[in-house]
Amino acid sequence: MTASPATGPQGSVAAAYPSVPEGWTVVERRSAGPFTTGLTLVHRDGRRMEWSSRTHRKHASRLSRTHGAREGMLWAPHRASWWIAVLFMVGSTCFLVGPLTGFIDLVGARVDGLVFFVGSVFFTSAAALQWLETVNADHVPGQRLHGRLRVLTWEPHRVDWWSSGVQLLGTLFFNVTTFRALSTAPDASAYDRVVWQPDALGSVCFLVSGYLAYVEVAHGLLRLPPRTLEGTIGALNLFGCLAFGVSAVAGFVLPATGVEVNVSLTNASTAVGALAFLVGSALLLPDGARDPS
Repeated sequence: MTASPATGPQGSVAAAYPSVPEGWTVVERRSAGPFTTGLTLVHRDGRRMEWSSRTHRKHASRLSRTHGAREGMLWAPHRASWWIAVLFMVGSTCFLVGPLTGFIDLVGARVDGLVFFVGSVFFTSAAALQWLETVNADHVPGQRLHGRLRVLTWEPHRVDWWSSGVQLLGTLFFNVTTFRALSTAPDASAYDRVVWQPDALGSVCFLVSGYLAYVEVAHGLLRLPPRTLEGTIGALNLFGCLAFGVSAVAGFVLPATGVEVNVSLTNASTAVGALAFLVGSALLLPDGARDPS
């Protein structure tokens, strides 16, 4: 199967991703800003095909292909999408229990800090797999990508490339902030620079990534997501990112007092955001196992 440039009904050139298979014509293009998020294609023999960026990424990547309708949901270690769900679930659980007062009283501040750091490592592991899943997705609907596994690509025309890459960057910032927090007290003069700044940068990255993942399924910059499993996952993910953003703002340590702006809000919003991530990650299990055809 060969590919041709993506053209619309009048022959105008559309986005470079995805490439359109030979014999197919794009009759409808859905987008979010400059990014193509969905296509309706018609073959010269009358067949129709629907393509969406997120479904394609999750089911047409060499790392996460499903093998028919009887694909396992709870145990599928051959798929990267399964590992992404499990790793995000473990990381989310760490960030869910970490802020809880009862847990801190039970294990102590040192162990609690380690739980946050371990959770951030699980986040990074999941985000790294998600990045590999994204960059190894097929470029042509119905045509499998062959060759060597790709690790780094330059595809700024893809919304999922940005979303996955920015989220991975955000998890690295969280690695830094949770690691430094193990040895830096909140009342230390350098706390905001050493701990809070990477936390804030990680939260900003999560907000950007979450919004891009949201518009990928909503097919618009300001549209509501569809009432589907993908739409629910996108909405939960964005809500979790917003909660983490609130936590970062409330966690700023005032230099005059050496106390966070609002400790209770920091802990509550972190736990709420982690809960949203946990539920969204759990939904990745049935999402990855379903047959998209």
